[in-house]
Amino acid sequence: MSPAALPLLSITIGVVVERRKADSPWVDFVWRGIAVLPDEPATRPWSVLREQDGTTLFYAGSATIDLYPSETARYRDNLASGSPSIWIVLSPTEGAWPYAITAITADPAEGEGFTEAADNLVEAVPMPEVLREVIERFVAEHHVEREFVKRERRRADPEALARREHEGGQE
Repeated sequence: MSPAALPLLSITIGVVVERRKADSPWVDFVWRGIAVLPDEPATRPWSVLREQDGTTLFYAGSATIDLYPSETARYRDNLASGSPSIWIVLSPTEGAWPYAITAITADPAEGEGFTEAADNLVEAVPMPEVLREVIERFVAEHHVEREFVKRERRRADPEALARREHEGGQE
């Protein structure tokens, strides 16, 4: 495996998920990720944090954000956006709980990529200040500005689709 494929920094965080009573005849509840905790609490996964007015907050468990030096431009853009975010990806399961934490990322493009699977629940949540500082230091230490090189098109070959004679003179 290439060293570029390995993360240089992994940060373990906690994930908070909300279950809200649905006003729908087809589903009972609406689920979504609502926050990340800057470190892993000493709480069992899927512990109830608060119940109020048909809404329940759960500590869904811990997850790891992996930071790669090749993605620092995307992290930098996220930090410069004015409202840095962390993307929580939840996927349906057949277990005791309807969703499992699939991924956590600070890369906006990766977060958007997870939306292509129709069953995933993807939420961008505010990035905690402590996490923002760690990612800023990572970008400052590992970012290398890469010049964008636009590929030039090759000229079209007008004979590419022309009829050709085979060596025997017959087609």
